[in-house]
Amino acid sequence: MSARILVVDDEPNILNALAPLLRSHGYDVTTAAHGRAALDALAAEQPDLMVLDLGLPDMDGVNVCLAARTRSSLPIVVLSARGQEADKVRALDAGADDYVTKPFGSDELLARIRAALRRTDAAAATPATPIVRGDLVIDRARFRVERDGLELRLTPKEFELLALLATHTGRVMTHRAILTAIWGPNAAGHPEHLRVLVGALRRKIEPDPSSPRYILTEPWVGYRFADL
Repeated sequence: MSARILVVDDEPNILNALAPLLRSHGYDVTTAAHGRAALDALAAEQPDLMVLDLGLPDMDGVNVCLAARTRSSLPIVVLSARGQEADKVRALDAGADDYVTKPFGSDELLARIRAALRRTDAAAATPATPIVRGDLVIDRARFRVERDGLELRLTPKEFELLALLATHTGRVMTHRAILTAIWGPNAAGHPEHLRVLVGALRRKIEPDPSSPRYILTEPWVGYRFADL
């Protein structure tokens, strides 16, 4: 069965280029030019992935992302002309899974979409046994994380990073290895994605993010999950 993709952009030339491109690669495509139309389509069409522009006429794409996250865990790939790190931080913190800057290459965007869909398929087949590390419980089957019995609300990307590191407790994972595992091989040259994601995750799981207990930095190399 073909994956269903919702493309949200107010620029007709982008929609007119992306829709046939994605259909030519076997995807079912629905389009929306406004934020509220996107949320309506999200409920009606139940897409497998959303490609989302941030500069929408009726509401900011970040708010669309936040609203989508209250009702769905589908992968969200932001496609935006906003290229500043602060814009990427806002989008990723709001629940986006990936960020592609306009102008973009079709091959790169398709690769990012394939990677996001593969991660979703892999997550659906994840073993049900929770990972317990200290006072953290990571339930991969239910996409749920608790600390001291209290649920922590993570984005899909934050959950994926936490599960990856916790699965390899005590082992140093390089920046390249993490980027490849989370975003795919084309992401190795974008370390800012990882820096932003680690910062967002630490703010949610660490009692004191300025003095991490769980996710430790190995300078110039990568990160490791503390052997608690």
